[in-house]
Amino acid sequence: MRKSVITMTTAGLALALAACGGQSGDAASPSAAASGSSAPAAKTLDGVKIEVAAKWTGAEQANFEQVLKAFEAKTGAKVTYASTGEDTGAYLGPRIQGGNPPDIAILPQPGLLQQYAKDGSLKELAPEVQKQLDDNYTPYWKELGSADGKVYGVLMKAAHKSLVWYRDQAFQDAGAQPPTNWDEFVKTAQTIADSGTPPFALCGASGWTLTDLFENVYLSSAGPENYTKLSKHEIPWTDPSVTTALEKIGQLVGKKEFLLGDTSGALQTDFPTCVTQVYGQDKAAMVIEADFVGTTAEESKAKVGEEAKYFPFPKAGDTEPVVLGGDIAVVMKESKGAMALMEFLASKEGGEVWAKLPGYLSPNRNVSPDNYPSELTKKLAQTIVSAGEAVRYDMSDLAPSAFGGTDGKGEWKLLQDFVRDPSKVKDIQEKLEAEAKKAWT
Repeated sequence: MRKSVITMTTAGLALALAACGGQSGDAASPSAAASGSSAPAAKTLDGVKIEVAAKWTGAEQANFEQVLKAFEAKTGAKVTYASTGEDTGAYLGPRIQGGNPPDIAILPQPGLLQQYAKDGSLKELAPEVQKQLDDNYTPYWKELGSADGKVYGVLMKAAHKSLVWYRDQAFQDAGAQPPTNWDEFVKTAQTIADSGTPPFALCGASGWTLTDLFENVYLSSAGPENYTKLSKHEIPWTDPSVTTALEKIGQLVGKKEFLLGDTSGALQTDFPTCVTQVYGQDKAAMVIEADFVGTTAEESKAKVGEEAKYFPFPKAGDTEPVVLGGDIAVVMKESKGAMALMEFLASKEGGEVWAKLPGYLSPNRNVSPDNYPSELTKKLAQTIVSAGEAVRYDMSDLAPSAFGGTDGKGEWKLLQDFVRDPSKVKDIQEKLEAEAKKAWT
């Protein structure tokens, strides 16, 4: 969705899970000839053509095409890549209606998967593809790609959203150290503010960054089970667990000296301007956002790992938060070869091919961090694997777009209102619940 459209840095600042397929009757799923978690047997698809549609361009597209070439070399298939542009739904709609969808589509949000599954536009993953998912991923990812008890897709490429990026010189000047928990985080912010530098460049004009902040605090303070329930609106936004999370966020946004340009300035600053304020302009010390911050930091001549550093989002409760966002692959046509490609992408082998390239991370527990080309990606990959069952997908992207994904409406607007006046916790909760009820009706 809006967060995953940002081009990933060459330092390797995206991530991915692995993929999907169609029906067990697909003649091109040769896993009977494959062993364990390996991908389809060699040269079984000579002459078979497969079309994959995704929004990626530039370096992201080039790297994905290298993975497709590895599959072609192994199986003899010919894979064609089609760019959907940023509005994947607008691209796929006419093709679905015309009876000519791509074999495989990579969707920018889970909501589209639910929509297309309801419309009957998706093919259930074959057993051999689901076996790869069972072998290599936690059950949560299988559930995320399911609808009405059937498995249709898996998160394929995502962003690691549980990071706080900081300018090393600002920390040195203040004598500050990266915090490990929420109380230390607040104290570190105060130390930096006392040194004369605003601790945070808040990207408040981009409402999705505030949902990311809330999701990290909520996952950590309320735990994975409550996170899943709230993401489905199975518990109300008036729940005490939401109160706790908002009050913790208020400890940061409630102090004007913590925000560059105070409250009004923070709410007028979009992403990636906030990153430029930290690195290109040296006006603030930290920016709370995903791995793709590294792209803008590098464009501002701040080398990742030296001046542009990060620390894991501090624990605000018992859970170490790891929130991911990204793109989900699905099969839209029962074409020969689609399931085989999905099986390859979901396998350890396919994950390792991609992991060696920039701009990719995988939660595949059988893909060793040693495959990654930089220390940054190795560390990020390890945090995903280590988090295990506690990893969660971006909550706002799981919600109906009217609530979780529309500028000036729903969660985006109400969290901006909360930043404007953090004292009105109960009022904001009641308004969030009212909007959620309308969206889930």
